[in-house]
Amino acid sequence: MVYKVIGLMSGSSLDGLDIVYVHLQEGASSIKDSPRKWEFSILHAACYPYSKEWRDKLAGARDLPAGEYLLLHTAYGQYLGEQVLRFIEEHQLHYQVQLIASHGHTTFHSPEHKMTAQLGDGAALAAVTGINVVSDLRAMDVALGGQGAPIVPVGEKLLLQDYAFFLNLGGIANVSAHGAGRTVEGGQGGGRAVGGGQDFVAFDICPANRVLNMLAGLVGKEYDENGDLAAGGKVNEGLLEQLNALPYYDKPYPKSLANEFGTETVLPMILATMGGVAGRPGDGGALTVEGALRTYVEHIGVQIRRAAEALRTDGQGGTNAAEGLTLGAGGTNVPGGRMLVTGGGARNGFLIGRLRELLSPLGIEVVVPDGQLVDYKEALVMALIGVLRWREENNVFASVTGASRDSIGGAVWIGQEV
Repeated sequence: MVYKVIGLMSGSSLDGLDIVYVHLQEGASSIKDSPRKWEFSILHAACYPYSKEWRDKLAGARDLPAGEYLLLHTAYGQYLGEQVLRFIEEHQLHYQVQLIASHGHTTFHSPEHKMTAQLGDGAALAAVTGINVVSDLRAMDVALGGQGAPIVPVGEKLLLQDYAFFLNLGGIANVSAHGAGRTVEGGQGGGRAVGGGQDFVAFDICPANRVLNMLAGLVGKEYDENGDLAAGGKVNEGLLEQLNALPYYDKPYPKSLANEFGTETVLPMILATMGGVAGRPGDGGALTVEGALRTYVEHIGVQIRRAAEALRTDGQGGTNAAEGLTLGAGGTNVPGGRMLVTGGGARNGFLIGRLRELLSPLGIEVVVPDGQLVDYKEALVMALIGVLRWREENNVFASVTGASRDSIGGAVWIGQEV
């Protein structure tokens, strides 16, 4: 059966709403017990930039009183519905869409309290469009004690099986590793091999585009196109050392980051080094915007390399003591050792160049895909997660999130009239 689905994704970088219309079909195999694989086609895709009004609303949602927050939750769900109808009209998809899978926009993320919240009321979205909707994709995993993130690895496992590593450079950088089998010996995993995702581990690495974009904003730019500003700056070794010493980076995975780690912890450290001045500092040798961007690009690169080192094995099995994992023979060292890089940061040529320099000694080839996959992988995976929820099949891996078990995540809203 071919599922005809719209996937929606709003990332922490606040650049806009990603929408894809995809066809998904589970592939057949003549080999007994072979890995499941789904086939996909991205037929149409778009990113609708947020207006300044919506960007400000989403950025300020955490500071709203409870009643106003709930009103925004409903209003944003209606907004999502209106954008879906616009997309359907632009691409003449009337009566073709069977399901909408919506990630929403993350505002609160506190897995230690078993709570996560994404703006975008699924009922409002279903009511506006008249189409069935799956939303609240992370909530079940968090309720089961998981991080609720990353949830994209299920799509990487079922849709993209030719890579060892998957790096998403969005508002937050996160990584997944496709290994030959892993057993969690300690920590949150509790000494067990878990579920259908046991050959995957994944975690958030560090803030990425959200911080880079805010730094570029100091000189009136929405983002640092191709990393040109960063390329003209010099690394501030003192600041780089402070950033790399943040306690989060020494925590074992599974682990995840809330958006405010970048805006409330990382960015103030950078601004303090710049003298706390918004814009170009004056005399006195303070850090320039170019220097801040160059330093932060280096920080991202160093943390990605550290993550890759933690996930790699020598291909013969072994224990990563720092992370509490025993890696099966072959580990993440699948043929080619290729890393698929997607997200807005994949278009930052300077950042990608630094990643290639840092990862090449590890035998990892950085691959930026052509076409729509580079920009819309997450929206594509949301569509698949929605289909798996509709089929009542596991769509979140406990081996990735640290939950007590794999789970079927998502709330279903019947928008079509029966």
